[in-house]
Amino acid sequence: MSSIKKIAQLPLLLLLSFFIHSTAFAIDPIHENWRGSAIDGYDPVAYFKESKAVEGSSDFVHEWNDSKWYFSSAENKKDFIADPTKYAPQYGGYCAWAVSQGYSAKTDPKAWKVEDGKLYLNYNQEVREKWLMDIPGHIKSADKNWPDILAE
Repeated sequence: MSSIKKIAQLPLLLLLSFFIHSTAFAIDPIHENWRGSAIDGYDPVAYFKESKAVEGSSDFVHEWNDSKWYFSSAENKKDFIADPTKYAPQYGGYCAWAVSQGYSAKTDPKAWKVEDGKLYLNYNQEVREKWLMDIPGHIKSADKNWPDILAE
């Protein structure tokens, strides 16, 4: 193949590489830290049972949706395994307020709220305060935005 033909094909190869890379950067359905831990290793069941953020233990780990979920007790792990969607945070553990605004952001496990039996996490306490100002409205927006954010 002549070098002119190779050069002519370069734009096509660059375009193809862009599409391949852009699909590789879609967000994961579950937000994880660098160790692959959901909620930064905090126990999702504890938010419901103890009404506080509780760090999980490496003694009680369960893999669900390709993420590691940590628990503070064998009982909490058992409860999660029985009904993970009951305890897993909404929007894959991404910041609920950010999702309501149309984008994703990491979360602070200590910036949370259980509302109508569902766990919502936020980026930090300041963002949580914004979330609390209109929870029903933010949930409505986030529910609408979440499928598009996942598909990006």
